Amino acid sequence: MTDIQHKLTGRASDDVAGKSVSLVLGSGGARGLAHIGVIEWLEDNGFEIRSIAGASMGALIGGIYAAGELDAYRNWVTALEKSDVLRLLDLSFGWSGLLKGEKVIERLRDLIGDCNIEDLPIAFTAVATDVEAQKEVWLNRGPLFDAVRASIAVPLVFTPFEVDGRRLLDGGLINPLPIAPTLSDNTDLTIAVNVGGLPEDSFVPEAAGNSESSDSGETGSAYHERIATFVRELQGKITGKDESAWDFFDVMNLSIETMQNTITRMKLAAYNPDVTVNISRDAAHAHEFYRAAELIELGSAAAAEMLARHAPGAGSGSRNRREGRGKKPAG
Repeated sequence: MTDIQHKLTGRASDDVAGKSVSLVLGSGGARGLAHIGVIEWLEDNGFEIRSIAGASMGALIGGIYAAGELDAYRNWVTALEKSDVLRLLDLSFGWSGLLKGEKVIERLRDLIGDCNIEDLPIAFTAVATDVEAQKEVWLNRGPLFDAVRASIAVPLVFTPFEVDGRRLLDGGLINPLPIAPTLSDNTDLTIAVNVGGLPEDSFVPEAAGNSESSDSGETGSAYHERIATFVRELQGKITGKDESAWDFFDVMNLSIETMQNTITRMKLAAYNPDVTVNISRDAAHAHEFYRAAELIELGSAAAAEMLARHAPGAGSGSRNRREGRGKKPAG
């Protein structure tokens, strides 16, 4: 039996139920919705999540789960359509970012309710970046959605967010898979969910990919490509730019993803979590939040494939969501 099998099962005949987990949730935009599926699979199969560290979208999902309100968020996000996503965008009309991020955070506060991180029933750390001090910041006290807002502040997309006098940006800038905050945890397993995985290292079922139908009947990828083509053609007419050349957002997105994926590989090599669940970086575009149901299912399937490989008997739990999952414990 391997070391990881021993950790997962204790003995070959033991059941995995009750194994405690430190869960690390990585950054990745809409791909981070796969974190919901991973969490659901872990709960369905008897794992006990005692600690969460997250960056960017991983901080958002992790914080909501720690607050005991993942069901409410799941129901809301799976009902989103493209037009709903657009209505959540609030232009900043400033130079530090395109969007203020106030609409989405206020919607989450209305949906989830706000609380202080130190009062949560599960230990939680959101990671943000202090670019002036050039270091990462671990947010594990204070208002939950202040920490989340700081952690999701993608440079040039969202404006920086101030916490305790520090202007903070997206935690994924320097720690897209924040394993370090969990190193002192007294848990059986550390499970890291990387939603920026290389396609060849990731679980991608045959039915996965950009197959979700849009409101108009076209696929999500076709919709994205049609919009991108229109924008690039317009830019070409205005600036004389070659349609095949990168635009501003191409350069920004590809640069950030290249940096984050390189850092993630270094973090995985340095800290070596017990299990890494990889979701392909090609699974979805960062803005495709209207594909929530598909991405949640992808996360669940990836967790089942990766963890069942190491844990005899894992994966035998109910595939149906248990009543009361994600709710705050009584008392």
